[in-house]
Amino acid sequence: MRAQAVETARVIDGRAFAARIRAKVAEHVARLTAEHGIVPGLAVVLVGEDPASAVYVRSKGRQCREAGMNSYEHRLPAETSEAELLALVGRLNADPAVHGILVQLPLPRHLNSDLVINAIDPAKDVDGFHVSNVGLLGTGQKAMVPCTPLGCLLLLRDLHGSLAGLDAVVIGRSNIVGKPMSQLLLGDSATVTVAHSKTRDLADVVRRADIVVAAVGRPEMVKGDWIKPGATVIDVGINRVAGPNGKDVLVGDVDYEDVAKVAGAITPVPGGVGPMTIACLLANTVTACCRAKGLPEPEGLAA
Repeated sequence: MRAQAVETARVIDGRAFAARIRAKVAEHVARLTAEHGIVPGLAVVLVGEDPASAVYVRSKGRQCREAGMNSYEHRLPAETSEAELLALVGRLNADPAVHGILVQLPLPRHLNSDLVINAIDPAKDVDGFHVSNVGLLGTGQKAMVPCTPLGCLLLLRDLHGSLAGLDAVVIGRSNIVGKPMSQLLLGDSATVTVAHSKTRDLADVVRRADIVVAAVGRPEMVKGDWIKPGATVIDVGINRVAGPNGKDVLVGDVDYEDVAKVAGAITPVPGGVGPMTIACLLANTVTACCRAKGLPEPEGLAA
């Protein structure tokens, strides 16, 4: 039976879906520019020289420009003071050409991340981390939504259509993924359980779910016998582990080979949720621009 299930399991191609999102963004940007003379602008602030963050910022800038948007990169030395960083955020808040602001995390230890994030104008907070956006999302109001959970939601909507009445389990309760993911699923009328390290009989809790979102940060923790046959599994985890040849490889929080024998659909790592994050960042920037200008928002790109 399991061998047959492997053949019918659907691999959710995040790269292809993200490309469709970017194409929608580019189409809407072109319309904004042609009809209203508006070019959405994203400002990204990078403090320090973290290599992974630098690569990520370059990718954001490139994809912004490819979509026809303006990209403003602000690279600050690691020793930048809190006052200097807050002053930059204040200038970006006041700049009408900037519709989205993202301060790349993690920040150097001497900087208070919460203070900096909450200094961003909530309407320009395209990461969705400002406490006002967190509160709006939690109360079911229009908010800027964190990019990774938004990407997961769009993948699930594409696969299932309506999520109403489906039983969803989110493994992980972080402010970045777990908590906002649960709010988004509730907003689409799923029945949601948030599981975590203290959850009793975790495998049994997961086993009843039609949708499993794994965002716990533990390599290959979720096994095939945790999964209801035919369930949809969204793997948010990105973990570096030693491969068979001694080189590091990327794996998710889900044991892909084992779970793919049972699940009806599953995201791979890499190539699943990851590509959706920047695509949704671009979508959030266009959405923020439209809201700021009182113009119709692009369809299918927001929660």
